[in-house]
Amino acid sequence: MSGKPHQILLTGGTGSFGRAFVRRFLEREPSCTIRVYSRDELKQYEMAREYEGESRLRFFIGDVRDRERLFRAMHGVDTVVHAAAMKQVPICEYNPAEAVKTNVNGAQNIIDCSIDAGVSKVIAISTDKAVNPVNLYGATKLCAEKLFVHGNVYSGPRDTHFSVVRYGNVVGSRGSVIPLFLRQAETGTVTVTDRRMTRFWLSLSAAVDFVQWCMGEAEGGEIFVPKIPSMRITDLALALAPDAIVKEIGIRPGEKLHEVLLTAEEASRAFEFPTHYIAKAHGKVPDGGKRLPDGFVYSSDTNTQWLSVDHLDDLCRDVQRGGQS
Repeated sequence: MSGKPHQILLTGGTGSFGRAFVRRFLEREPSCTIRVYSRDELKQYEMAREYEGESRLRFFIGDVRDRERLFRAMHGVDTVVHAAAMKQVPICEYNPAEAVKTNVNGAQNIIDCSIDAGVSKVIAISTDKAVNPVNLYGATKLCAEKLFVHGNVYSGPRDTHFSVVRYGNVVGSRGSVIPLFLRQAETGTVTVTDRRMTRFWLSLSAAVDFVQWCMGEAEGGEIFVPKIPSMRITDLALALAPDAIVKEIGIRPGEKLHEVLLTAEEASRAFEFPTHYIAKAHGKVPDGGKRLPDGFVYSSDTNTQWLSVDHLDDLCRDVQRGGQS
C-alpha cells in the first residue's frame, strides 16, 4: 500500500491471524504503526517481549464489548482491522449470550467508535460459517457482517467506510483440527465426523496477504471472498496420520458437510475476478469484474481447486515447524 503512513488498530491482535498480520506489516510497511487491542494480558506480554524495542507497535488491553476503551484506542487511527471474536463453536453454543456480546455487540461498538473517532477504513474479518449458518457462532458472524455492510449507511456524511473479508479455515490457527489429528495419530486411530466432509483451506500467510490487499482496495460495502482451494477431511487425516485407522463418528450438532463462501443470492450481486469475488449490494461496479452465472454457488464440494494429500502434508509440516505457510 502506498500513501501516508498507516495508523492501524488491530482487534484480536494476539490471536493467530493477529500475530501473522503484525509480523507481515512490520516487515512490509516500515512507516506503519499498529495498535494491538486484546483482552489477554499474558498473550500481550509474550508478544511484547517478542517485539521488544519495536517502536511501531503499541499494546492496548481492552475488550470490544467496552465502547469507551475502544474509542480511546482509536484516537488518531485511520484503519481498523477487526479480527476479535469468540469463535470456538462448542463454547459459543453453550455460552450464547456471551458470544452475542462479543461478536454482535462488539461489532456495533467497532462501528460506532470508528465513526465517532473519524477512522477512514474498517475491515472486518468474517468466516464461511456466516453463510447459511447452522450454529450460533455462524449466526453471530452473519449478524456482524450485516452490521458492517450497513455501517456505510449508518455513518451518514462522515467519511468512514466499512468492508468485510470472508474466507474459510486457516491452516495453523488456534482451534484448528490439525492439533487434534496429530494427537490422535499417536494412538493409531483418527476420528472424522463424516468421510464426505470438505472444507475451504488457506494458510495464515495467504489470509494476511488478502486482507492487506483488501485494505487498499476497499471503498465500503464490499464482502471480499478469495478464491481458495478445498480439501477433503479424509485427505487431511491421511496427510497427518498416514498409518492410522480413520474412524467415522457421526456429524456433530452445528456442523456442516460442506461450507459455502457465496450463496446463489449473493452471487447475483457479486463480481468475479481472477483471484477473488466481490459481493456488493450498492455502489459502482468494480472495475474489471464480471457477473456470475445465475444459480452460481461457491461451495467447498463443487470447488474447482483442490489440495492434494502431498500439498496438505507440506502445509501441515510447515505448521508443525512453526512457520506461516
